Amino acid sequence: MLFAPLLGVTILPATMKAKHHDQPGRFTSMFRRVLVLSVRRHWLTIIATALLFAASIAGFGLVQQQFFPPSDRPELIVDWNLPQNSSIAETRDQMQRFEQRALVGNPDIDHFSSYIGQGAVRFVLAYDVQPANPYFGQTVIVTKSIEARNRVKPALEKLLREEFVGTDAFVKPLELGPPVGRPVQYRVGGPDIQTVRELAQQFAGLISANPKLAAPTFDWNEPQRVLRVDVLQDKARQLGITSSDIASALNSTVGGATITQVRDATYLINVVARSREADRSSISTLQNMQLPTGTGESIPLAAIANFRYELEQPTVWRRNRTPTITVRAGLVGDVLPATVVNELKPSVDAFIAKLPPGYSVQTAGSVEESANSQGPIAAVVPLMLFIMATILMVQLQSFQRLFLVVAVAPLGLIGVVAALVPSGAPLGFVAILGVLALIGILIRNSVILIVQIEDLVAEGKDRWAAVIEATEHRMRPIALTAAAASLALIPIAREVFWGPMAYAMMGGIIAGTAITLLFLPALYVTWFRIKEPKRGREDAQADAPVAAEM
Repeated sequence: MLFAPLLGVTILPATMKAKHHDQPGRFTSMFRRVLVLSVRRHWLTIIATALLFAASIAGFGLVQQQFFPPSDRPELIVDWNLPQNSSIAETRDQMQRFEQRALVGNPDIDHFSSYIGQGAVRFVLAYDVQPANPYFGQTVIVTKSIEARNRVKPALEKLLREEFVGTDAFVKPLELGPPVGRPVQYRVGGPDIQTVRELAQQFAGLISANPKLAAPTFDWNEPQRVLRVDVLQDKARQLGITSSDIASALNSTVGGATITQVRDATYLINVVARSREADRSSISTLQNMQLPTGTGESIPLAAIANFRYELEQPTVWRRNRTPTITVRAGLVGDVLPATVVNELKPSVDAFIAKLPPGYSVQTAGSVEESANSQGPIAAVVPLMLFIMATILMVQLQSFQRLFLVVAVAPLGLIGVVAALVPSGAPLGFVAILGVLALIGILIRNSVILIVQIEDLVAEGKDRWAAVIEATEHRMRPIALTAAAASLALIPIAREVFWGPMAYAMMGGIIAGTAITLLFLPALYVTWFRIKEPKRGREDAQADAPVAAEM
């Protein structure tokens, strides 16, 4: 509105040769025929558009939902979760065997690094840092390209499934949005740990029946066998031995105790003494462990303590102070998490209905994060609509014209669905932003056309003629704007992140342009009960042979 006129005044000559077009071009003539027909058969145009809109709503169920797409970086992350009673040595051995079998010498892999007992340091913002545990490890694999990453991932999954039975190893690319790990997750919670474990196992069996899900896993659920030392306090006190003395002796034997330090350059290294590995894993070593008494003599630990094995939970995750197990599952094929969650919803609801009082199952993972991200957008939509309606009322100064403009905006869904379904692009966070931008484009075009019609009517034009002339007059700038926007979106249509938004906007812009130029004039004529003058009908019939000759 400011720079373009200034640019025209500066560049264009003061006088320009007038060009007269006695005959319209083929495209203009064809558009005029279609426009006159759609306005003349306005009820048919409105009904056809309504049917297309109803079909698009029905077809919206075929559009897959997605939170954020996977990253377009070449890294793959392998999360290792061994049974929770595994030692860090076992974790190391399995990861080393995996490296030798799958990574060393692989032509698609540039380099890799493994982290035993902990995860890698955060090297991108959306990286999911896991807590350190002896049974946990992580391998970061950098492939040579995105294509190489797509080849390596299924090969690693097959190897892990066939040769690492009993180990929960999950291969995943980096995530662009908030990290969620396995995409399909449910939280099973309740007051009693054992009941929660049983319900989680039942629920895992329920969802594992879906062929689109990989084998479910748990963030915790495995009891660990422990050796319980019950101190006979009466005997211990008689001999002058305290529980602290017994704990220190056990820690020194099993975990080790620092006895001195040695200097390595500028650092002091602790020297830890403990029993040999064979002795540490033997119960007889602990039973025969000598404890000094108050009289200076030594007695074995078995003289003042009983030993027994039992099971306990090494890890218990709580949510709102309630024991909660997260049942997690990966996806098989190109299906998206929201699609699988919707398929599971009837069986999940039936399972929830049978839960004991105080126990619950909640949807987590990608679906929950998607809802959390879309919530702030939905919260400002009413304010956005109010501001838009206020601005449009100031411009149009009529509730009837406001209705005509607003009626066009939802019809962009026709093009959105028509573009997303055949392309396979999902409707996610980024695509929703594109749809919101599309609404603004359609409303802008509708306002331009309505204002042009009212301006011609104010100049004394017949309303029917004003509708036809205004639409013809605005057809070229609206069509060129739509073409420019659609062509500009093509380069990013194949991008992982921006592709869904590009497809949604291209389909919506193309369909919205046709709706603005054909449906809106028909709706305008119908709403204001405008009749075609007989002279106009006779002129149109007289012009038909001329247009046919062209």
